[in-house]
Amino acid sequence: MLSKKTKYGIKALTFIARQPERNPVQTSEIAKSENISQKFLESILLILRKSGFLGSKKGKGGGYYLIKEPEDIKMTAIIRVLEGPIAMVPCVSLNYYEKCDDCPDEKTCSVHKLMIQVRDSTLNVLGDNTLADLT
Repeated sequence: MLSKKTKYGIKALTFIARQPERNPVQTSEIAKSENISQKFLESILLILRKSGFLGSKKGKGGGYYLIKEPEDIKMTAIIRVLEGPIAMVPCVSLNYYEKCDDCPDEKTCSVHKLMIQVRDSTLNVLGDNTLADLT
């Protein structure tokens, strides 16, 4: 299940991407428009800024703005930053692999085989969609 942090992060990035001429957007405007707690949103936007998706400007006319073009921001990148691994179990993760403690042999594990298919399908959908596709 997608966490609220990730859901709100995608909604906020989409809102920011819709702004004309990359004008900075204040957190309060995003929070009100997308019905997100401003305090929670501030923590999400800070993560997105530190991860290189957003820039910020202080003072009058300040706020958050996209650093990259929306078509260059893949959903896989956003989800990995906000949610962590895309794979549902660690033994099939491409970036966060860990052997499962309860599995003696991944090659014969039925769950492993199924989760590889789920991971690959999910990566196809998320990898084929960018922030531009949501605006």
